[in-house]
Amino acid sequence: MANYRRGRINDEMKKELSLVLREVKDPRLKDAFISITAVEVTGDLKFAKVYYSAMMGDKKEIAKGLKSSAGYIRREIAQRLNLRMTPEFSFHEDHSIEHGAHISKLLNGIEITPEEDGESDD
Repeated sequence: MANYRRGRINDEMKKELSLVLREVKDPRLKDAFISITAVEVTGDLKFAKVYYSAMMGDKKEIAKGLKSSAGYIRREIAQRLNLRMTPEFSFHEDHSIEHGAHISKLLNGIEITPEEDGESDD
């Protein structure tokens, strides 16, 4: 499969997964603000890695909730997307947002002092 097709499938899958997660009635997922950051579908469309980040809630409980609702999510995606095969989802927590916030905090904490006027490189 061409890479541009896989990229389009990844993007469409990400968009639809975000919508489906709003409809999941699992209490572990209902209160947690979950956002899908990326989806990587294999070339044969059998498996998909879904990267997510959650702002609230217990990380372990959210992972259990996603794993238990994977069948429902797969069925909903199969109905919404017209694909020959619907992949099996594996959910992985994405720490890139937290990492970016940490780097931003470090950069904002740097204090730049003006150079002394007595030194010159003439």
